[in-house]
Amino acid sequence: MAKTKAVKSILTKESYSFLKNYINNPSPTGFETSGQKMWIDYIKPYTDSFFTDPYGTAVGVINPTASFKVVIEAHADEISWFVNYITAEGLIYLKRNGGVDHQIAPSMRVWIHGKKGPVKAVFGWPAIHTRMANTDKETNPKVDNLFLDCGARNKKEVEALGIHVGAVATYEAGYEEMAYDYLVGRAFDNRVGGFMIAEVARLLKQNKKKLPFGLYIVNAVQEEIGLRGAEMIARRIKPDAAIITDVTHDTSTPMINKMIQGDIACGKGPSLTYGPAVHNKLLQVVQSVAEKNKIPVQLNTASRSTGTDTDAFAYANDGCPSVLISIPLRYMHTTVEMLHKSDIENTIELMYETLLTLTPKTNLSYF
Repeated sequence: MAKTKAVKSILTKESYSFLKNYINNPSPTGFETSGQKMWIDYIKPYTDSFFTDPYGTAVGVINPTASFKVVIEAHADEISWFVNYITAEGLIYLKRNGGVDHQIAPSMRVWIHGKKGPVKAVFGWPAIHTRMANTDKETNPKVDNLFLDCGARNKKEVEALGIHVGAVATYEAGYEEMAYDYLVGRAFDNRVGGFMIAEVARLLKQNKKKLPFGLYIVNAVQEEIGLRGAEMIARRIKPDAAIITDVTHDTSTPMINKMIQGDIACGKGPSLTYGPAVHNKLLQVVQSVAEKNKIPVQLNTASRSTGTDTDAFAYANDGCPSVLISIPLRYMHTTVEMLHKSDIENTIELMYETLLTLTPKTNLSYF
């Protein structure tokens, strides 16, 4: 698998230590503040100024007085559950907060983030002996039959722990390093993106690069429920170009149809997307940068929308030339999302070198 020396040399142990802490820290949609504070503390030394918006999107700025503005962006939030109903017996029923996968929930451990701090709980599930006692048909997990057990045995005991309707629950599983340079985590979608754009800012500072435009490093909230944070911040910044980074599906594992999902694999480089929201001229710039710097890339397509913050930036204001650079990910929206270190390194380098290529005079006109 191709790796890039220049980028590997700057991805230090300290960088990966931050990534581990950042992944392990819960940051559910609508409640991203603690993760955003970590990200801000990490990236602030590499920026000239900083601001946040009313809903928690965080933005570091390099050259804030420049009239031409370029965004590099990721989203900060992760899927989770809302406490929706507490039974008299102390069991907790839920609603989705984002596209959380109900089928993986049984027997998972979670943290419920209540008014008195996080509380441990588990997704209870009937033993196979009892599920199969009177029928040959398996009971499948559904949102309406999943529940959390936090050890309380009545509603009053649940509430005494600070748990309330509207509290969010996140899976406990966290960051792990695996064989052959693979990483596993609960929320690489898309805090790996936040990590990568922060590393781009660090690289620019470390190498004393001067950009001929204002660079806005954006970690947006509420992507998982409809790109809401990106919509808000795009209207505020009004960028002239945007580079979005998110995850995409590794389609090399079983039960995925490549004829529908395309042919993308971890370890083979970032994936570039063709689609209506992706600006073809800006995409050509990125592809030329990849070729010049011998950065491996893969290609995929999006019908209508990309399903990422690219759409929010592309169609904001009077239209913003936008491009999507995705990192291949296995097992999206599970607790064992898996990606490869070389893809992280190559994605960072591709964004970095693209920024060094862009100028306010780069021709992004179709005519």
